[in-house]
Amino acid sequence: MRPGDVIQTKRDYGELSPEQIDAFVTAAARLDGSGWEKYHLTALLMAIYLNGMTPGETAHLTRAMADSGKRLDLSDIDGPKVDKHSTGGVGDKTSLILGPLAAACGVIVPMMPGRGLGHSGGTLDKLEAIPDFNVNLTEAEFRAALKNVGLGMIGQTADIAPADKMLYSLRDVTATVESIPLITASILSKKLSEGISGLVMDVKSGRGAFMKTRASSRALAESIVKVGTANGLKVSALITAMDAPLGRYVGNALEVIESIETLKGNGPKDLTDLSVKLAARMVGIALGLSDAAAGAKVRAALASGAGLEVFRKCIEQQGGDPRVINDYSLLPHTDATVQVHTDRTGYITGIDAEKVGIAARMLGGGRSRAEDKIDPAVGIIVRAKPGERVTPSDSVFEVHYRDGAKLAAVMPLLAGAFTVGDAPPSEAPLILEEIA
Repeated sequence: MRPGDVIQTKRDYGELSPEQIDAFVTAAARLDGSGWEKYHLTALLMAIYLNGMTPGETAHLTRAMADSGKRLDLSDIDGPKVDKHSTGGVGDKTSLILGPLAAACGVIVPMMPGRGLGHSGGTLDKLEAIPDFNVNLTEAEFRAALKNVGLGMIGQTADIAPADKMLYSLRDVTATVESIPLITASILSKKLSEGISGLVMDVKSGRGAFMKTRASSRALAESIVKVGTANGLKVSALITAMDAPLGRYVGNALEVIESIETLKGNGPKDLTDLSVKLAARMVGIALGLSDAAAGAKVRAALASGAGLEVFRKCIEQQGGDPRVINDYSLLPHTDATVQVHTDRTGYITGIDAEKVGIAARMLGGGRSRAEDKIDPAVGIIVRAKPGERVTPSDSVFEVHYRDGAKLAAVMPLLAGAFTVGDAPPSEAPLILEEIA
């Protein structure tokens, strides 16, 4: 079929047939002389962005993208396989906490997380802050990690959903990223390829999220639940707040430290509560337990140190230095820090997560482009969270930096990244909605 006919169908608000979707996905996976070129792909992406897709179209697109490459068969590994995916936020290091906790409860957790781009951090970048940690395992090594530890955390391999690689790269440069059908298919095609039977989604909502409004977050969560279910997955979604950074540490090595401290039982309340909630939902899906029973099981794994031990084994299994669990000096760190203060006494009424994330990226802790190199040591510690009292002598942010010029560029941004009022704000909920 001619590419132009497929583009015209969607341009004119029509519903793409399975055959048309298959032709589009096949071309994205391998431009093989079938008549499709990159400009055809981008034209159809824009038509989808503008005119949307039905749930049936999105489900078929997801399935076709998963089938464009290899689907892992993990049936030889005993135990239920469940993963978690976040749409990305600032200070969101829950994967490093909930993966070990869920595995400690008997769940097999095959994770293929992503890298950070823009103001949002990436799990792979955090893991690579651990000396010698290898996220590029072979399939045999990944299977060994799942069998030996119950948890493997690797990057997307070349033969997993190759159509998604092409389409995402085109979306990134053609202003078509914020399409709910395309986001849904991108996320779920990779998850279907992992060989899992269940998925827990953490859809972020707020200033520091890609989905800024509750309505758009809900629409994405509902789409992922519907399409995932249509493709045979047990899916549960939580919409969680991302106006302020999650936890206190922002930056790759810093977030590894906070993750380990949380697994030791010393984490901040918001990070601990969300990690436990998400892990419990994974355990509930995997073992058929109620929320209460699954939550009790996860909290026991946290209190006993079983989750921490799984993370230590995961680090060792994937080539990293497990001594970082007890010696944070082995992680990358800067020699220079500077404090950001308030000019008045009062209560922190807000922290702008997006500004903090952008500042961390500008320091060298994130990427503006996929090819940018990351400095794992730099970052920001939020010393005063919303609701906490501050005086001019108190630090609101502690900035870990290497480059004085980069520091000078971020200081005005951080000075405007918090607000102080005479009274503490009312406590905002961390979990906004649950969709199953």
